[in-house]
Amino acid sequence: QVQLVESGGGLVQPGGSLRLSCVLSGGTFSYYDMGWYRQAPGKQRELVATITSAGSTNYADSVKGRSTISRDNAKDTVYLQMNSLKPEDTAVYYCYAQRRRLVFEYDYWGQGTQVTVSS
Repeated sequence: QVQLVESGGGLVQPGGSLRLSCVLSGGTFSYYDMGWYRQAPGKQRELVATITSAGSTNYADSVKGRSTISRDNAKDTVYLQMNSLKPEDTAVYYCYAQRRRLVFEYDYWGQGTQVTVSS
C-alpha cells in the first residue's frame, strides 16, 4: 500500500529555514504528482506547492519566492525547502501524492508534520 512518511518539521524562528521531506513507499514514486499542503488552526487546508511527475512546479502566492519544491526520484522523496519563514507559516504540513491511470485516480496523504514559526 502506498504510504507517505514525512519528516523535517519542528520549531524555527522567524526568518529561519526548514526543509521538509516526504518519502513514498509502496508505489512507483516517479509516476506520482506530489505536493505539499498546510492547515493552520481554524483555517482551511491550502496548497503550498506541487511538483508533477514531469517536474513542473507550482506555488501558492504566499510562499512563492521563499519556498522550493523538488523531488529526487532515486530516493522516492519530495522536498519542500522553506526560507524566510514567517509566523503565518505555522501549520501542519501534509504531503500529497496523486496518480492518474486510465479512468482511475489515486490520492494519498501523509499524516502531517507540525511546523511552528515563533520567536
